[in-house]
Amino acid sequence: MQEARGASLIGDPHDLGNSRRRLGLFFAVAGLGLALDQITKWWAEGALTDRPPVPVIGTFLQFYLTHNPGAAFSSGVRFTWVFTIIAIVATVVVIRYAGRSRNLAWTLALGILLGGITGNLADRLARPPGIFRGHVVDFLMLPHWPVFNVADMLIDTAAAIIVVLAWRGIRLDGSRDRDDE
Repeated sequence: MQEARGASLIGDPHDLGNSRRRLGLFFAVAGLGLALDQITKWWAEGALTDRPPVPVIGTFLQFYLTHNPGAAFSSGVRFTWVFTIIAIVATVVVIRYAGRSRNLAWTLALGILLGGITGNLADRLARPPGIFRGHVVDFLMLPHWPVFNVADMLIDTAAAIIVVLAWRGIRLDGSRDRDDE
Protein backbone atom coordinates (compact mmCIF):
# COMPACT_ATOMS: atom_id res chain seq x y z
CA MET A 1 0.00 0.00 0.00
CA GLN A 2 2.79 2.43 0.90
CA GLU A 3 4.60 1.92 -2.42
CA ALA A 4 1.37 2.33 -4.39
CA ARG A 5 1.10 5.94 -3.37
CA GLY A 6 4.29 6.86 -5.19
CA ALA A 7 6.43 9.90 -4.46
CA SER A 8 3.75 12.56 -4.67
CA LEU A 9 4.70 15.85 -3.05
CA ILE A 10 1.38 15.82 -1.25
CA GLY A 11 0.88 12.17 -0.41
CA ASP A 12 4.24 10.64 0.43
CA PRO A 13 4.99 10.85 4.16
CA HIS A 14 8.72 10.36 3.51
CA ASP A 15 9.30 13.33 1.21
CA LEU A 16 11.42 15.24 3.69
CA GLY A 17 13.53 12.59 5.33
CA ASN A 18 14.41 13.22 8.95
CA SER A 19 12.72 15.63 11.33
CA ARG A 20 15.74 17.95 11.42
CA ARG A 21 15.40 18.59 7.66
CA ARG A 22 11.63 19.07 7.94
CA LEU A 23 11.97 21.58 10.76
CA GLY A 24 14.81 23.31 8.92
CA LEU A 25 12.59 23.76 5.87
CA PHE A 26 9.67 24.87 8.04
CA PHE A 27 11.72 27.54 9.83
CA ALA A 28 13.41 28.66 6.58
CA VAL A 29 10.02 29.22 4.91
CA ALA A 30 8.69 31.00 8.01
CA GLY A 31 11.81 33.17 8.25
CA LEU A 32 11.64 34.09 4.58
CA GLY A 33 7.97 35.05 4.96
CA LEU A 34 8.66 37.11 8.08
CA ALA A 35 11.59 38.88 6.40
CA LEU A 36 9.60 39.65 3.24
CA ASP A 37 6.75 41.02 5.34
CA GLN A 38 8.96 43.23 7.51
CA ILE A 39 11.04 44.51 4.55
CA THR A 40 7.91 45.51 2.64
CA LYS A 41 6.48 47.24 5.73
CA TRP A 42 9.76 49.11 6.21
CA TRP A 43 9.61 50.16 2.54
CA ALA A 44 5.94 51.20 2.83
CA GLU A 45 6.59 53.40 5.85
CA GLY A 46 9.50 55.10 4.09
CA ALA A 47 7.84 55.53 0.71
CA LEU A 48 4.16 56.02 1.51
CA THR A 49 3.98 58.12 4.69
CA ASP A 50 1.75 61.18 4.23
CA ARG A 51 0.95 60.26 0.62
CA PRO A 52 -2.39 59.70 -1.04
CA PRO A 53 -3.03 56.26 -2.59
CA VAL A 54 -0.42 55.37 -5.21
CA PRO A 55 -1.92 53.51 -8.19
CA VAL A 56 -0.09 50.30 -9.08
CA ILE A 57 -2.73 48.74 -11.35
CA GLY A 58 -5.09 51.67 -11.80
CA THR A 59 -7.57 51.77 -8.95
CA PHE A 60 -7.62 47.96 -8.70
CA LEU A 61 -4.38 47.77 -6.68
CA GLN A 62 -2.98 50.77 -4.89
CA PHE A 63 -0.33 51.37 -2.24
CA TYR A 64 -1.85 53.19 0.73
CA LEU A 65 -0.20 53.25 4.16
CA THR A 66 -2.32 52.60 7.24
CA HIS A 67 -1.55 51.52 10.79
CA ASN A 68 -4.20 49.09 11.99
CA PRO A 69 -4.72 48.56 15.73
CA GLY A 70 -7.45 45.93 15.18
CA ALA A 71 -8.22 42.98 12.98
CA ALA A 72 -9.64 42.94 9.44
CA PHE A 73 -11.82 45.94 8.61
CA SER A 74 -10.25 47.60 11.70
CA SER A 75 -12.55 45.62 13.96
CA GLY A 76 -11.72 45.22 17.64
CA VAL A 77 -9.46 48.28 17.87
CA ARG A 78 -9.76 48.28 21.67
CA PHE A 79 -8.54 44.70 21.90
CA THR A 80 -5.11 44.90 20.27
CA TRP A 81 -3.60 43.10 23.28
CA VAL A 82 -6.04 40.20 22.75
CA PHE A 83 -4.94 39.84 19.12
CA THR A 84 -1.33 39.81 20.34
CA ILE A 85 -2.03 36.98 22.78
CA ILE A 86 -3.95 35.03 20.12
CA ALA A 87 -0.98 35.43 17.74
CA ILE A 88 1.44 34.17 20.41
CA VAL A 89 -0.75 31.13 21.07
CA ALA A 90 -1.13 30.52 17.31
CA THR A 91 2.67 30.67 16.92
CA VAL A 92 3.14 27.97 19.56
CA VAL A 93 0.40 25.78 18.06
CA VAL A 94 1.80 26.06 14.52
CA ILE A 95 5.31 25.16 15.70
CA ARG A 96 3.93 22.12 17.56
CA TYR A 97 2.04 20.94 14.48
CA ALA A 98 5.10 21.50 12.31
CA GLY A 99 7.05 19.22 14.62
CA ARG A 100 4.55 16.46 13.84
CA SER A 101 4.44 17.03 10.08
CA ARG A 102 5.87 14.28 7.88
CA ASN A 103 4.56 15.77 4.64
CA LEU A 104 6.11 18.40 2.38
CA ALA A 105 2.88 20.26 1.61
CA TRP A 106 1.92 20.44 5.30
CA THR A 107 5.42 21.57 6.25
CA LEU A 108 5.36 24.33 3.63
CA ALA A 109 1.83 25.43 4.55
CA LEU A 110 2.70 25.62 8.24
CA GLY A 111 5.93 27.52 7.46
CA ILE A 112 4.00 30.03 5.33
CA LEU A 113 1.41 30.35 8.11
CA LEU A 114 4.07 30.97 10.76
CA GLY A 115 5.72 33.62 8.57
CA GLY A 116 2.41 35.47 8.32
CA ILE A 117 1.48 35.14 11.97
CA THR A 118 4.89 36.34 13.17
CA GLY A 119 4.92 39.20 10.65
CA ASN A 120 1.85 40.77 12.21
CA LEU A 121 2.88 39.68 15.71
CA ALA A 122 6.18 41.54 15.33
CA ASP A 123 4.21 44.71 14.59
CA ARG A 124 1.97 44.22 17.63
CA LEU A 125 5.00 43.67 19.87
CA ALA A 126 7.40 46.30 18.53
CA ARG A 127 5.52 49.14 16.88
CA PRO A 128 3.89 52.21 18.44
CA PRO A 129 1.98 52.81 20.60
CA GLY A 130 3.74 50.09 22.59
CA ILE A 131 4.34 46.43 23.37
CA PHE A 132 1.23 44.25 22.99
CA ARG A 133 -0.58 47.31 21.58
CA GLY A 134 1.41 47.98 18.41
CA HIS A 135 -0.42 48.80 15.22
CA VAL A 136 0.04 46.55 12.18
CA VAL A 137 1.40 48.24 9.05
CA ASP A 138 -0.90 47.70 6.06
CA PHE A 139 -0.29 49.14 2.62
CA LEU A 140 -1.94 47.05 -0.13
CA MET A 141 -5.37 48.33 -1.12
CA LEU A 142 -7.98 46.69 -3.33
CA PRO A 143 -11.46 48.10 -3.99
CA HIS A 144 -14.05 47.18 -1.34
CA TRP A 145 -11.52 45.28 0.76
CA PRO A 146 -9.56 46.17 3.90
CA VAL A 147 -6.01 47.39 3.39
CA PHE A 148 -3.62 44.48 4.00
CA ASN A 149 0.03 43.43 3.95
CA VAL A 150 2.32 40.53 2.98
CA ALA A 151 1.72 38.76 6.31
CA ASP A 152 -2.00 38.73 5.58
CA MET A 153 -1.34 37.24 2.14
CA LEU A 154 0.84 34.54 3.71
CA ILE A 155 -1.87 33.64 6.23
CA ASP A 156 -4.52 33.45 3.48
CA THR A 157 -2.26 31.37 1.21
CA ALA A 158 -1.48 28.94 4.02
CA ALA A 159 -5.17 28.68 4.90
CA ALA A 160 -6.00 27.82 1.28
CA ILE A 161 -3.31 25.11 1.17
CA ILE A 162 -4.49 23.68 4.50
CA VAL A 163 -8.10 23.57 3.26
CA VAL A 164 -7.02 21.70 0.12
CA LEU A 165 -4.96 19.23 2.18
CA ALA A 166 -7.84 18.64 4.57
CA TRP A 167 -10.31 18.33 1.69
CA ARG A 168 -8.06 15.72 0.08
CA GLY A 169 -7.88 13.88 3.41
CA ILE A 170 -4.13 14.29 3.76
CA ARG A 171 -2.93 14.19 7.35
CA LEU A 172 0.16 15.75 8.88
CA ASP A 173 1.96 12.42 8.66
CA GLY A 174 1.22 12.23 4.93
CA SER A 175 -1.28 9.39 5.23
CA ARG A 176 -4.75 9.81 3.78
CA ASP A 177 -8.09 9.34 5.45
CA ARG A 178 -8.95 6.51 3.07
CA ASP A 179 -5.81 4.57 4.22
CA ASP A 180 -7.79 3.60 7.36
CA GLU A 181 -10.44 1.79 5.36
